[in-house]
Amino acid sequence: MMSKVFQNVECENCKSKDKGIFCQLEHAALSDVSHNKVMNSYKKGQTIFFQGNPPFGLYCINSGKIKVSKLGNDGKESIIRIAGPGDVLGHRSLFSDENYTATATVIEDAAICFVDKKFIFKALQDEPTIALNLIQKLSREMGAAETRTAGLSQKNVRERLAELLLTLKKSYGIQEGNRWRLDIKLTREEMASMVGTANETIIRFFSEFKEEGLIEQEGKIIFITDEKRLIEFANLNF
Repeated sequence: MMSKVFQNVECENCKSKDKGIFCQLEHAALSDVSHNKVMNSYKKGQTIFFQGNPPFGLYCINSGKIKVSKLGNDGKESIIRIAGPGDVLGHRSLFSDENYTATATVIEDAAICFVDKKFIFKALQDEPTIALNLIQKLSREMGAAETRTAGLSQKNVRERLAELLLTLKKSYGIQEGNRWRLDIKLTREEMASMVGTANETIIRFFSEFKEEGLIEQEGKIIFITDEKRLIEFANLNF
């Protein structure tokens, strides 16, 4: 299934502009970006780019959610991160002049803008704020990767699952009364990949968390009902 080309939404009117790398540009510069991008719509399950392929530009997420994952030699998928509105994709490989080291797959219907590398390189020279915003995003991603790596070696599965739920709450949590709804739907397999364990283990700990009153579930929607105790379970110091 191919992605569908949208009529371009002007960058100035993008609902995710304030979270993106072009957020500080003046009207004329934003208009220039708008005329040098193509917006595509993607359905859940579609792939934006594949591990091993060369990069030809940068992807900016207008809406939807994307999982970035690596496939190991054993054929096992490891999810590196979940990207959402305002995030960019493919930047590390583009600027390191390497093939993609991961695959980007849509997990929630998305609208994504593509900007070719020739224009991006020129824009970086003309508008230093774009470069600064990219550096900030890369730094945050590196920090999150370091935290995840440390967690995999220093924490048990129960702690890692609790920490994952809190991380999802921080990025996608919507408060509804005394609980937080996670506005993201991940399969048990995807959560197991992010935590670094087996699917059966995730199911068992989910049941325990529900019995402890830490979370509730309605269909595929997860609610955090006791954030304070979940922080204790995750062994975090917030």
